[in-house]
Order: sequence, then C-alpha cells, then structure tokens
Amino acid sequence: MNRPYEEYATRFIPRIADGVAPTEAQPSGGASGTPSLAKSSGRMAIATLTSRITGFAWKVMLGWVATLGVLYDSFTVANTLPLIINELLLGGVLTSVVVPLLVRSQDDEDGGEAYTQRLITMATTILFVGTVVSVFFAPQITSLLMSDGGEANLELATWFAYLLLPGLLFYGLFAVLSAVLNAKQIFGPAQWAPVINNLVIFATIAAFALAPGDPTIVPSRMSEPKVIILGAGVLTAMTVQALFLVPALRRSGFRFKWRWGIDDRLKEFGGLALWVFGYVAVSQVGMIVNTNVLTSGAAGGVSIYSNAWLLFQLPYGVIGVSLLTAIMPRMSRSAADGETKKLVADLSYASRISTVMLVPISAVMTVAGTSIGIALFAIGKGEVDQAERLGQALAVSAFGLLPYALVMLQMRVFYALKDSRSPTLIMVVMTAVKIPLLFLASSLLAPQHVVLGVMMVNSLVFVIGAILGQVWLWVRLGHLRSKRVLGVILFTVVASGAGVGAALAVGWLVPDFLGPTLQAWVKLVLQGVVGIGVSFGVLMALKVEELKPATSRITRLIKRR
Repeated sequence: MNRPYEEYATRFIPRIADGVAPTEAQPSGGASGTPSLAKSSGRMAIATLTSRITGFAWKVMLGWVATLGVLYDSFTVANTLPLIINELLLGGVLTSVVVPLLVRSQDDEDGGEAYTQRLITMATTILFVGTVVSVFFAPQITSLLMSDGGEANLELATWFAYLLLPGLLFYGLFAVLSAVLNAKQIFGPAQWAPVINNLVIFATIAAFALAPGDPTIVPSRMSEPKVIILGAGVLTAMTVQALFLVPALRRSGFRFKWRWGIDDRLKEFGGLALWVFGYVAVSQVGMIVNTNVLTSGAAGGVSIYSNAWLLFQLPYGVIGVSLLTAIMPRMSRSAADGETKKLVADLSYASRISTVMLVPISAVMTVAGTSIGIALFAIGKGEVDQAERLGQALAVSAFGLLPYALVMLQMRVFYALKDSRSPTLIMVVMTAVKIPLLFLASSLLAPQHVVLGVMMVNSLVFVIGAILGQVWLWVRLGHLRSKRVLGVILFTVVASGAGVGAALAVGWLVPDFLGPTLQAWVKLVLQGVVGIGVSFGVLMALKVEELKPATSRITRLIKRR
C-alpha cells in the first residue's frame, strides 16, 4: 500500500465535508526533513483562526450595514454558487485523488514539473468551461436554490450570480495552486491568502455602505452602485486570493507552461474518484434543498442560517485544527501498515479529546446563543429581532457540535483506510434523512421559525451520521474502545451541566435596564467565562486525563507565540 498516497489522502479528503480549503494540510514531520509538526500546526492554527475570525467578521459587518434581510439573503445565495459548482466540477476529486499524486510525481526525473503542468492545464480548462457555462445559465442555477413562494428576491440573487460566478475560476485555481504548494511543503501563502481575501471584502463593504442609496433597500436595477460594488468587490477578493499564491509558486522554482493530456497515474484512482464525486454530489443536493427551504421562510433566513452555521463551526475549526491535526498522519500510517489497534487507539483518543473540548462549548452556546446573536448583529442597522433569531438558531443546534466533529473524524478514518465508498454511503443515508425533515420543518413551522428548524435538522442528522459511522467502523475494525469514549462523554456532560447551571445563574444577575445590545454583551462575557470555567473546573476535579494533553498543547502554542 502506498504511504505517500495514504498520508496525503488523510490530510486532504476530509476538507470536502468540512468546507475548508485544502490549505490546512500539514506535514507529518520525521526523518524526511519536513517542518516540525508542532511548529507547522501552531502556525496553521493561528492562520486558520485569523482566517475564520476575519471571514466571520466581514459577514457581521455586512449584517450591520445591510441587515439580515432580503438583500443579504440574495447575496448569500449567489455567493454560495461558485463554491457548490467548484466542488462538483473539481474540488472533491482534486483534493482526494489528484493531490496525493503530486507527492508521487516528485520522484520523477523532472521533480514532478510535467505532471504539475498537466494538472494545472487540465484544471484550468475544466474551470474555465464550467465558469462560462455557469454564467450563461445563472438564472436557472440560482432558481434551483430559491423557493418561488418565499420572500427572497430571485432577480437580485441572479444579478449577484452574474457578478460572482466568474469567481468559480479563481476558487478552483486557488485550490489547485494551494495543493501544488502543499506538496512542496510550502504552507504559509496558502494559509494566509484567505485573510487577504477577507481584507478586500472589508474594503468592499465599506464602499458599499458609502454608495448612494439606502444599503438595506433592494435595488431595482442591476446597474445600481450597491449591486456592482458588492458583487465586483467580492469577485476581486476571490481573484486576489488566487493570485496571492503565484509569487510563492515562482519562488519554489516551478514554471508553468500549457501541457495537455491525462497522466496514466490518474487512471489508477478512477474508482476512488467516482465515489468521492458521489459524496460531493449527494452533499450538494442536501445543500440545495437546505437553501431552498430557507428561502421559503421569512426574509433573512438564508443570512441567519449562514452566520449561525459559521458560529457553529468555529469551535470545531479552531480546536479541531490545533488539537487533532497531529493525529491524522499517525492514523494514515497505521492504516497503511495494517496496524488496526493503533488506528483504533488514535480514533478513540481523538474522540475523547474532541469530547472534552467541544461539549462544554456547545453547552454554553445553548445558554448564551441568543446573547451571541444580539451582541454581534444588533449593531448599526441590524435589527434586534433578526439578531435574536440568529442566536436562537445557534442555541437549538449547539447539541450537534460534538456529533459533527465525530463525523468529520470518522471520515478521516475511512479515507485513511483508502475507503471512499463508506463515507459516500453514509452521506447518502444522512441526506435521505435530512431532506424529508427539512420539508417537514418548512410545513410545520411559522415562516420566521423555519431557520430554527433547519439548524436543528442539521444537528440531528450529524447525530445520526456519528452513530452510523461508529457502527460502520465497528463492523470494519472490530472493538473501538467505545466504553472509554462513552465514559468521557458522561463525565463531560456532567461537568457541562454544572457549567450551564452556573451560566444561567450569572445571566439572571444582569439587569434589564442596560438595553438589548449592552445586556447581551455583558451576558455573553459573563456566561461564557463562568460557564466554560466551571465546566473545565469540574473536569479537572474529576481528573479526566484527556483534558491535560489538550490544555498542555494550547499552552505550548500560546507560549511559542
């Protein structure tokens, strides 16, 4: 079994489900002369944290300026389209099949330059054709994501789609160039490029706010400054993100020239690519139905969901990257060497670490969800009721944070085993459960509460996926040390319950005369500090040993900076 393939597959493939660009891949370290894993993961954690914070911050800024209403909804739908189409065209297969071959190509006489040129040529051609077709059919593609009976504005979303769909080319190129740099053990530029993207969008939103007219009013023509500035500015950000990698690629010694044809090595992975494409396609079907249901509800549903989902993912993104990345190459090596016991041990360890770090956070998010929404989004032109709804959406879905992390971890194990079939079948089951529940939520709930139902359905589906994945791995690997994991979950739930009680108590002490926004900020700070502090304090008192390596790792990362 080929070790370079196994290691790179483990690092890259899970990004499809995470929705994270493949810039987070890390070297495994060791005798090969690759950078220190601790140093690389430390730098990566900082870059990822900065990227996620700035990415979320511009969405909050747009909410302040335009409110969480029809305009924000329409923009969000259009801004999602390049990502969806990129995944269907290239993203999934690229990160799971082609990227690992970049490492193997470095053993060629030319150091893999011909293969890399062929890869970039093929990817650019596919992306260019896909971009042209997508722009041409922008109205039809946009209508797939939007319900005719809802309050969202299909015409406005289509205008934004015409401006943003060309970004498909640059999203794809960014993924390809990032992969090439990662294969050359150059990580910094690809890690920080999304931050540059976000900074350009900050400037775009500032220009949008200063443009003539009320930024909360739906424009009547595509040529109005508000539409052009927001659409063209975000497209510029996508372009800058991709071009930011070009100097680093040149410094690495790589020189591009058009080279046509398909490398014979790609044929070896045809079956794997087919299953990965199926995984991506099924997940995108779920996403399309998800967005369609949201647009059938009250105005603001798409933007509320988008921001609540980003908040939901943030703890996993930061903690998962900084604490779990180190274990991925170990799992890959264990799978490649047929050492099932080591693989199971790593799976159990990663599950326990995820539990002790994420359950207390999800518990506090449940209590402080409403305060989070109001504190972040009821500023500027933001409306308190919309911000409150966002917080409620976060609160009712917070229970799914650990199941989400476990699903992502289980996917990594399957891919470490060079099994792309099982994740696809699990995704089929999850999507088959999700779609009827989404339509049920849409039919039973009031329009303003549809987004709450959608968020809750997503978390329920992750619970089902985590259980299904655990059973599937048990059948595949045998004993999974589940009793120890369940024991840690039990202790952590008890500790988190104490944290919730303390957070609720301190929240009652905050006076009402402060006003909605200030009261929300005070509650958020107090409940966050007290709730998480008490939770981890109880875990320490219970001597849960999984807490120690996690806190020690965070301490080392902080001291290193």
